[in-house]
Amino acid sequence: MSHFEEHLFVSGHTACAGCGQSMGARIVANTAGKNTILTSATGCLEVFSSKAPQASWRLPWIHSLFENSAAVASGIEAALRYLGKADSIRVIAQAGDGGTADIGLQALSGMLERGHDILFVCYDNEAYMNTGIQRSGLTPFEASTTTSPAGAKWKGNWRLKKPVVEICAAHFIPYAATASVGFPQDLQRKLKKALALRGPKYIQVHVPCPLGWGHESSLTLEIAKAAVGCGLYPLVEYEHGKLSNVFKVSSPKPVIDYIKPQKRFRHLLKDTEALDALQEVAKKNLEYYGLSK
Repeated sequence: MSHFEEHLFVSGHTACAGCGQSMGARIVANTAGKNTILTSATGCLEVFSSKAPQASWRLPWIHSLFENSAAVASGIEAALRYLGKADSIRVIAQAGDGGTADIGLQALSGMLERGHDILFVCYDNEAYMNTGIQRSGLTPFEASTTTSPAGAKWKGNWRLKKPVVEICAAHFIPYAATASVGFPQDLQRKLKKALALRGPKYIQVHVPCPLGWGHESSLTLEIAKAAVGCGLYPLVEYEHGKLSNVFKVSSPKPVIDYIKPQKRFRHLLKDTEALDALQEVAKKNLEYYGLSK
């Protein structure tokens, strides 16, 4: 048992061993506390946490469609305001990277534009894992998925990750940030900060997927840390549209240390040019955000 008196997202779910998303969901639920209502878009989290007739949530929880977690949460928040309960109950919308960066982006943007007092949490496992490991807008450069397979011509996904945290920050909302299950204390701090603010907030949490990424289930936290440590997953915070804080990286590691345990990147181990291209992405992140200590 952790320092929490009781977990609000409990065991008994059917997530894969080593699932980073289940770790992230527990941290989100426990940090938010009992006076919280959550929505969850269709996806891995919804499927493995709510197998009828049981569920792993000890909080009010509502399943939405794939694309409208933010819209459903907006209706809940509006109802709470009408009932005079908005000050005492927090609302959290949840979705995966596909339900956030792709088919849920318009609902998310609408939630931010209207100014709803909601925290939107994106669990970023970097592909549509629940439906067959298809590429999403948050799939990393050169990762192989079932719809961006590595081959003789294409070295996996040829597009960069969509800058969703910057898109959200461009709405000049109170708070937007990225976090990682590899750094749970940093994630908890950002969640507490977001929940203490009024208005729309966004946190994107990096959650490794052993099945979709092709790594050993025991390596989830190490791989999450390595993504940050090489510069491929910058941990940043924006307040009212301005970059306010970054998680500094001591002696950045080469990207090969991050990708080597993952099957989705194994084609890069025999292609120096492609590996160098991915290293350049990490280098640009380190420079752009000023991540190096």
